[in-house]
Amino acid sequence: MSRLSRRGFLAGVSGLALTAPLAAKAASVPFRHQDVIDKARMLAQMPYRARPTVPQDWLDLTYEDYQTRWFRSRDALWSKTERSYNVDFFLPGLYFPRAVQMHSVADGLAQPVAFDLTLFDKTDKAPDLSTEGALGYSGFRLRTELSEPGKKNEFCVFQGASYFRAIGIGQAYGLSARGLALHTGDAEGEEFPEFTEFWLEAPAPGQRHMVVHALMDSPSAAGAYRFTITPGAACVMEVEATLFPREELTHAGIAPLTSMFLFDRTNRNRFDDFRPAVHDSDGLLIENGNGETLWRPLANPAQLQVSSFVDENPRGFGLMQRSRNLSDFADLEAHYQDRPSLWVEPKGDWGKGAVTLVEIPADKEIYDNIVAYWRPRTPYPAGAEVRLDYRLTWGTGPNGTLAQVVDTAAGARVFGDPGRIMTVDFEDHPLLAGDPENFDVVLSSPHVELSTGVLQRNPATGGLRLAFSFEPGDRSLVELRAALRRDGQPATEVWLYRWTA
Repeated sequence: MSRLSRRGFLAGVSGLALTAPLAAKAASVPFRHQDVIDKARMLAQMPYRARPTVPQDWLDLTYEDYQTRWFRSRDALWSKTERSYNVDFFLPGLYFPRAVQMHSVADGLAQPVAFDLTLFDKTDKAPDLSTEGALGYSGFRLRTELSEPGKKNEFCVFQGASYFRAIGIGQAYGLSARGLALHTGDAEGEEFPEFTEFWLEAPAPGQRHMVVHALMDSPSAAGAYRFTITPGAACVMEVEATLFPREELTHAGIAPLTSMFLFDRTNRNRFDDFRPAVHDSDGLLIENGNGETLWRPLANPAQLQVSSFVDENPRGFGLMQRSRNLSDFADLEAHYQDRPSLWVEPKGDWGKGAVTLVEIPADKEIYDNIVAYWRPRTPYPAGAEVRLDYRLTWGTGPNGTLAQVVDTAAGARVFGDPGRIMTVDFEDHPLLAGDPENFDVVLSSPHVELSTGVLQRNPATGGLRLAFSFEPGDRSLVELRAALRRDGQPATEVWLYRWTA
């Protein structure tokens, strides 16, 4: 049984405030997803009330203290049945000051899942803890048969604020998703909505998908979520979200993704580290409403930076991990090459807005410093009911029709006048076959003059490498754009980059 890493705990910590104490054992009650929607609507009509925290000794746990207890998976929810999924639970305390209410749903009836500390094994260094007060679980883990018949392995975790994460078969946990982001990167500070209550539908024997319902609450909004989760080579989640703003949501982040980018070959010189790169994700991929495919390599800036990619009805966006070789990281423990990409596919009309990328300065890999989400152009008014459906795919990323960018590197120009050189590597792809002279290099910048692009076959990848240079002068920021075309048609993704001094 695996345990969460320190950074897994830290993801989203700044906004944690989970939920109220679990109710005493109660009789089963009828349940429909509409009940969660009705409950969220009712919450939004009342002033926000934060739930009580767990006892102080739970809050005072150190990271090491918290690790001395772990859930006993043989006693998981449904472990004594033929159901196709088991559910493990997590303790509150440390970074998780409030408990969530858990319910099991079978045959249309919901039954509270009582908190039971005896379901956790412990070491002899485990501190004694209070057993009275606002106690309950802080989240849960899903397990089912994946690649080993007869063995249920974990693939999905919900824990902390409205954070959740998943993996495809053979992958290692990396980036997270959230139910909703509010005021990310704003000067007044971010608000972290919280999943406060969960209903877990008991699956039938052999059932491949799992259904999870969640109630969300925060000072600015309440919401109801339904997740239909299907694991496999990629884990696919169908998400149905209904939001009820308490106040006007002027800066809402829909389908927010949170990841970590510390360094790669674009900023390697800033870190004294034996590894060539450290990141959970290396780029933002967008398929916009105009049918254009954009690739924006991630950055770890010296100052907070926000990028907005204005669009209408985007076809998809996500944070990708395209570095898939151990040699890309040379880290035998973190397995960054196995971290999932996460792709968001909106359903229906999302209207006008912008895919927004927030990059936060970070000096350690324990910090999730990358956030990406859809920001609607028109604020959601107080008292509204907003329905948003989308699909999340945790895997290796979508297979587009154009040649992908596989690497970006930057550095000082070695020969000639002072300046910067950029190299962009495109994958080996049928659209890039033949003589490099057959392709048109499209380079532009609104800020500086660029050199003529040099296009060469890269024998290491089989694809094409584009190299060009520029002189930033005293500029602190330069936007760059590049793509390859053949016979007037796109052959590659559009590469977008923000160089900063």
